[in-house]
Formats: sequence, structure tokens, C-alpha cells
Amino acid sequence: MKRILTTTLITGLSVAAFAATKPNILFIAVDDLKPMLGCYDDPDVLSPNIDKLAERGTVFLNNACQQSVCGPSRASLMSGCYPDTTRVYDLKTKMRDMNPDILTLPEYFKQQGYETTGTGKVYDPRCVDNAFDKPSWSIPFRQRPADEFFSKETGPSVNGFHDPRVREDNEAFKAYLKTNAIKKSDKAAWRKALVRFPFVKPPTECLDLPDDAYGDGATLNSAIEQMDSLAKGGKPFFLAVGFSKPHLPFVAPKKYWDLYDRSKIELAPFQEMPQGAPDYAFQDSWEVRGTYSRFPLEGPASDGLQRELIHGYRACVSYTDALVGKLLGHLDMLGLADNTIVVLWGDHGWHLGDHGMWCKHTNYEQAVRSPLVISAGRGAGSLARGAKTESPSEFVDIFPTLCELAGLPIPESCEGLSLVPILGNPEAMVREAALEQFPRWPSRMGYTLRDKRYRYVKWIENDYKNGTVTGPTVATELYDYEKDPLETVNLSGNPEYKQVVENFERIFKKRGIAQEK
Repeated sequence: MKRILTTTLITGLSVAAFAATKPNILFIAVDDLKPMLGCYDDPDVLSPNIDKLAERGTVFLNNACQQSVCGPSRASLMSGCYPDTTRVYDLKTKMRDMNPDILTLPEYFKQQGYETTGTGKVYDPRCVDNAFDKPSWSIPFRQRPADEFFSKETGPSVNGFHDPRVREDNEAFKAYLKTNAIKKSDKAAWRKALVRFPFVKPPTECLDLPDDAYGDGATLNSAIEQMDSLAKGGKPFFLAVGFSKPHLPFVAPKKYWDLYDRSKIELAPFQEMPQGAPDYAFQDSWEVRGTYSRFPLEGPASDGLQRELIHGYRACVSYTDALVGKLLGHLDMLGLADNTIVVLWGDHGWHLGDHGMWCKHTNYEQAVRSPLVISAGRGAGSLARGAKTESPSEFVDIFPTLCELAGLPIPESCEGLSLVPILGNPEAMVREAALEQFPRWPSRMGYTLRDKRYRYVKWIENDYKNGTVTGPTVATELYDYEKDPLETVNLSGNPEYKQVVENFERIFKKRGIAQEK
């Protein structure tokens, strides 16, 4: 205890001195990035630039998003509030329609004298206004990079693709729909038509093109221009940069595909639902099924398609990693690295065939566990370098953490906890377990807690869309990652785990979550 207290005291002094210089914030969001990175001990993925960032800070190994889908996760992270407070549970609810006076992270830093701006996908555009949450930014935000930031050789992609077969099949698809009087509202007929044309919306693209032929490369060019301008402005800045890959479709320049040998890619070893799990805990890969033209309308994807998708995901991770490296290199070149806090996060995890699922939208480990790397700048003194922590953390914790690192008071509206004690001592803990939730429409909410060893899921019936956060329990799940890392058996009814369940119920009660009326 004395060692932890002493470390915390030293850390506090170091942070205070660092904050006195008004550090900049470089805030890097990566869409659909799971912890499939070298710094998360994944031997199969090449991510040297993010790994280098991790060597300058702390990797949070047991970090949870607050809802495993883009819009709600980002609304929660950017406000420091849980989904039951933001009331954003889907991809069509606007954050400020539900909470007109909600205070966001960049908005607060703007109020404190920071220049705030950014580019790319930071908020989900469907959950904010047309200015990508106008109150957040002192300089207008660029959600989509202008044509000038794309490669002069290729120009912008068309709907994310450069393969001419995509344009050809799209024209043929439209003609087929018109000839057969098929409307998109007739989902079954529309999806059957889709699979007739393999290049209408393919899940992957591998072409020998420059990085800025695609949107993320153009986003990097836009962000570098913004960083140059901010560096000359004389004010501390909060620059948010959002990369889209590895979100579907998996499109990346060929050189990143060439980093991997598809024949050596192993498929998910367990592709069934856990024994004893409720059927509604499953999702039928609906984000890719019936949306991308080569994914089957029913049943599992073939082994060959699974390997192609995993290959594409890895290629996109390495592509984004290269862009992150260029962004951080430019920060160094401008002489800003010593006084800039860098936060890198992926908005949730992603299923790559485990449990027979693809994409996110569940309360399971592969969807909930999300990457978080924080480097407090070389000028931050005694804060840890190259550290990894298993202490549970949540995305709502980013807001108060950045406030403390920057020497700003933490707003009362923040529901998260500062992670600064962990940045000073990876063995420290600020919470017992990390919380996440995901609904099953129209009236069922699953809450999950994850500590260092177990995950407990509690499903309750409630009218969550109308603000009801309590209700009767309809199912529970428990997984022991020490003995069953693939979540093959639901242990919640096993008497050997009675005390584990009781402890999680105690934490739920303490938080006031997942309780009876």
C-alpha cells in the first residue's frame, strides 16, 4: 500500500507540472478496431506504429466500450456518460435530441481555452447534427476529406471502391431491380437480387494503389494540414482524427494484404453459441449478411470466405497502423510530441467468426473488449512507459482522465473515473469491473460486467427507450476466461460459481444497474 501511495504522490506531482504547460490532445479513433494488435500480444497482426505508441504509454488490456455499436459507443465516450444517460441506443437517435445540454469532451476543452477540431469519423454522423456536433468544435469539423486530399493519381474512390467492376455491377443491379420492380423496402427480394451481382458491394478490395486513394489516406492528409495550422495558432489544441478501417468493406492497398499469407490464417476455433446461453444473445451477422454481395443469405460463410474476411481485416488494421505512424511522425516533426497527450481507441470489438458471428452487437468478449492506449507525452515525467494493465477500464473514463492530465476540473456530468492512478502504476485499480450493455429490441437490455477473470451478463425486461432502466431478470450468463477463454459454456447456474455471481450482483446493486423495479 505504501508503494502505491508513494507512486500516486509522485505521479500527481508529475501530472501537475505537465498540466501547467497546457498539453495538446491528439485524439485518434479507429472504427471497428478490436484489440488485434501487437501491443495486445496478438502474434498474427503487424501494427508496429501503434505498438511504438504503446511503448510511450499504457495499454489497457481489460477495457470495455459502453455499447458495442458505433453511434451509442461514441456518444458515450465523447460525453463521459453511460448509454442509459445519453439515451442513444441505436444509429438513428441524435445525442442532443435526447440531451440538449449534454457536455462533450471537446466542447469542455473548448470552454477551457483549447482550439478544438478534427477530421474523419469521430462521432457517428447519424447521431449528431450536420456539423458533426457543432458545439464540440471551435473550428468546423471535417467529417469527409475534400477531393484535394485524395491521390492525384486516382482521385476519390466511388462508394469506397476503385475496382471498375463495382461500377459495372451497380449499373446492372439497378437495371435488374427496375426490370423486376424490386424496391429496397422488400428486403427479401432485394437481398436475393444483391447476391446475383458479386461486385455490387463486395466485402473486400485489394488493388495496388497509394494510401490516399482511399478515404483514410485522405483523412490523414487532411489531419496533417489541420495539425500544421494548429501548431501555428498559439493555443493548446484538441485534434480528433477518425480512421474508418477496419470497418467493412475491407479495402486497403495491396501492400498491406501482402503482409499476410491467407493459406496460414486459422479460423475461429469455436463457432457455436455457448451452451446454456439465451438465444437472443446471438446476432446473425446482420451487418454483413444481406448487405455485402458475396456473404450468404443463410448459414455460415464458407471457410474460404472466412479466411478472405480475416485477411481483409488484418490488412486494414495494418493500413490504419501505417497512417497512425505517419500522423505521429508529423507530430514529432513539428516538435509537439513532448507536450501532447495521445489517446488511441477503437469504438468496440468485432466478431471474426467466433460463436458463428461476424461484426459486433453483442455482450460477448470479442464485441465488448476494446483497445485503449494512452500516452501522456514525453514531458509527463514519471508516468508509466511501455506499461500494460489488466485493471478494468471503460470508455467513459477517457473524459475525466484527460481533464486530470490537462489540469482541468472534472465536470460533475462525467460518470467515468480518471485512469491517471493506473497511468502511474499499472497495478492500481479504479474500479472492480467494467460495464457494458446491449439491447435486444424492443424491450430487453443485457448488462455485462467484466473483472480480471470473469464476465457476467444479466438480461432484464424493460422499456429502455422510454427511460426505464429497471425490470425483471429473464436470463443470466457467466464465463470464466481462465478456464474457458472461448466462452463455450454459460456457468451462471453452476453452484461452484455461486459466490462469483453474488459478487457481480453486489457490484450491479452498488452501481444501481440491472435491478428489479
